Amino acid sequence: MRTHLLKLLALVVAAAFAAPLFAQQPSAAPKPEDTEVYEPVPPVVTPGATNEAPPSDAIVLFDGKNLDEWVSAQDHSPAPWLVHDGVMTVSKAPGSGNIETKRKFTNYQLHVEWRIPESITGSGQARGNSGVFLASTGPGDAGYELQVLDNYNNKTYTNGQAGSIYKQAVPLANPNRKPGEWQTYDIAWTAPVFNADGSLKSPAFVTVFFNGILVQNHFELWGETRYIGKPFYKKFDSAPIKLQAHGDKSEPISFRNIWVRELK
Repeated sequence: MRTHLLKLLALVVAAAFAAPLFAQQPSAAPKPEDTEVYEPVPPVVTPGATNEAPPSDAIVLFDGKNLDEWVSAQDHSPAPWLVHDGVMTVSKAPGSGNIETKRKFTNYQLHVEWRIPESITGSGQARGNSGVFLASTGPGDAGYELQVLDNYNNKTYTNGQAGSIYKQAVPLANPNRKPGEWQTYDIAWTAPVFNADGSLKSPAFVTVFFNGILVQNHFELWGETRYIGKPFYKKFDSAPIKLQAHGDKSEPISFRNIWVRELK
């Protein structure tokens, strides 16, 4: 019996010494295949002939022919702006006002081209003032505005110049071209998300390239852009994209080549 116990004790001791040896054995060498992913497969999107041309999955909001994708933001009647020579121009007619898309959007990539007239007059905010509202959440100027203005050689408050998220984010650079030349915005918009009780679940974010220059880098918005007072969030789901008719006496601005890609 004693001999049996001694043998058993010897086995236990041997196992105790062997355990660290087994633990120190190297695992199998990592392989490139360990970190390769094959699903999901990204959808094929055919790019346009140029970076400005709409890709295959884009919704064309204005191609220079008509305003079929737009309505008056005031009463949803047919959009009253003018179409000529492949561009649309803010109407000077009394009460013409802002226009917005018939469709509603959530997250998207947006391309917009705009032009301040070469004959523009005025100064500060009264020099070709307009805006691209990335989500139009009500009448007037309710929503989230990316400012449009001539700031080639025109000073104003910096969180209200072209490329700013109005009254919130100063642009990272001033890449304005001269009045009379076409300007381009390329925008990535992430809409805010709200809880059922209307409280904010996640804020809005925006990235903006202005004439190919990064001017907003995943900026987190503080709420709707407001002319007076602090911004705050109000619950909404999807919303139209709106173009502003500011009502200035200076020459009205024009837009062309507007398209959007919906993102998940």
